[in-house]
Amino acid sequence: MSDVSPSGDVLRQQRRQQQQWLASLAAGARSRQRLAAIAVCSSGALLIVQAGAIAWLIQSIVMERQPLVQTGHVFGLLALVLLLRSLLGGLAQSASGQVADTAKLALREQVYRRLMARGPLWLRRQRSGELGELLVAHGDAIEGYYAGFQPVRVEVVVVPVLIALAVAWVDWVVALIFIFTAPLVPFFMMLVGWGAEAASRQQLGELARMSGHFADRIKGLGLLRLYGRGQAELEGISQAAEGVRVRTMKVLRIAFLSSTVLEFFASVSVAMVALYLGLSYLGMMSLHATVPTLGTGMFCLLLAPEFYAPLRRLAAHYHDRANALAAAAEVERLLADVPEDEAPMPVPVDAEPAQRHAPMVALRSATLRPQGANHDVLVGFSLDIADGQRLALVGPSGSGKSTLLEALAGWLPPREGRIVLRDGLRVGYAGQRPYLFHGSIADNLRLADPAVSDTRLQAVAEVAQVMRFARHLPQGLDTVIGERGFGLSGGEARRIGLARLLLLEPDLFLLDEPTAFLDPQTEADLLQALASHTRGRTVLMATHSEVAMRWADQIIRLPGSVSEELEVLP
Repeated sequence: MSDVSPSGDVLRQQRRQQQQWLASLAAGARSRQRLAAIAVCSSGALLIVQAGAIAWLIQSIVMERQPLVQTGHVFGLLALVLLLRSLLGGLAQSASGQVADTAKLALREQVYRRLMARGPLWLRRQRSGELGELLVAHGDAIEGYYAGFQPVRVEVVVVPVLIALAVAWVDWVVALIFIFTAPLVPFFMMLVGWGAEAASRQQLGELARMSGHFADRIKGLGLLRLYGRGQAELEGISQAAEGVRVRTMKVLRIAFLSSTVLEFFASVSVAMVALYLGLSYLGMMSLHATVPTLGTGMFCLLLAPEFYAPLRRLAAHYHDRANALAAAAEVERLLADVPEDEAPMPVPVDAEPAQRHAPMVALRSATLRPQGANHDVLVGFSLDIADGQRLALVGPSGSGKSTLLEALAGWLPPREGRIVLRDGLRVGYAGQRPYLFHGSIADNLRLADPAVSDTRLQAVAEVAQVMRFARHLPQGLDTVIGERGFGLSGGEARRIGLARLLLLEPDLFLLDEPTAFLDPQTEADLLQALASHTRGRTVLMATHSEVAMRWADQIIRLPGSVSEELEVLP
């Protein structure tokens, strides 16, 4: 028993945390939640008035033979109650829908902030299709929780109690039947809910994996066709889709079976009330001094199904709760923890107020390790970077050049030591693999400045030597390229990334091998234009090129291993 209990406690603790997180998503719509709850409960209270009016009319017209003229005021009351219940139902639906919209927006904002806070290096290793499901399918999965489950949860606490009290006032036996049969519905709902939540979690996970698989194949469609792997990948997609179908049908099977069982017990309970009243009218059962009137019996029979209706609706929407908890668990699995509004990711650099003669950037005994690596590439590394310098960062492959640039860009926090940036310093980074989207070259450049003029766009493209190859394209800068720069060489993609960075006009340029794959003339022209464009600002360039080293004012030579000494050459 001791082995099972802790795991159960952990599971309950996780579920409480997930429920608290779900509640926090709708924090911005508390007033709408209260409005929906009040509308639902008021409609349930009016239901008693409605049943009482109908029962009174039946008793007065059928049994007491009163003229219809004398019952006109009750007909008017009944019409008013029906109108009010219709308005309250619409109000509750509208308010709960707004709560659901608020919660979905809050979920997507939180997930988006957490994804952005993870940084480009973490995102680079994830499946974009699977992460996209966090913002789409998982947001839709929690809609029913706020629009359906939460209002019904309030209704099931208030309305059946009001109905039981009203029925007890006219016939205590029927009230006892309600009280003793009501727990059957929540009991079976709880049993079925465990299986529904597990099935929903598996279905959401399978859907996320299917989406990731499909999105990745769409991105690499050109390459798959090139290598003749199209048919094989279609079979893989078919298998993934079959897994989604099986999981979805399992969830639906549980939902239909549970609804059938719950409807059966609710129907049996209503039948017990009808049987009691029928036997009482036939004189075969006498639990009262006098036989209940027809109006009393109709009042109880009209309210009997309505007593169980909130419980049945709760059972139906209990699957929405299971879906929401499954979505929370999937968010937790993919992001490593449940997202929280007040939990910002740690900032990898420190900012210090500008001081006289203080360096622009200072590394103090920093130890750096690439994302996903199992060893450090730089240990106890210190460096000062002043204003207006042109620095060449050189060293053998694997010495940590790219890692250092990523750390200075704020992508990678140091394991030890710290990185100090001057207050207000704007840092720009152009890596070896800039991400290019499907669209024109000009569209990819305008990501840095959507309002840039055509003249400035052309000038920056000239500096980065983009025009050297764009002039030969069918539509120049308006030529459409594929996702991830499909259709361009590595050197051309890097030049577009460099031009995009130049549009940002940062104070510190971090460039990772910008002249790689360039012919000598293009490299010389690029360095000359770059020197003119970045005059007065600081450039730190990782490079293997001797030409780039001569272009720099100072060379920082990284050690080939952590045991070697750092060498700074003027």
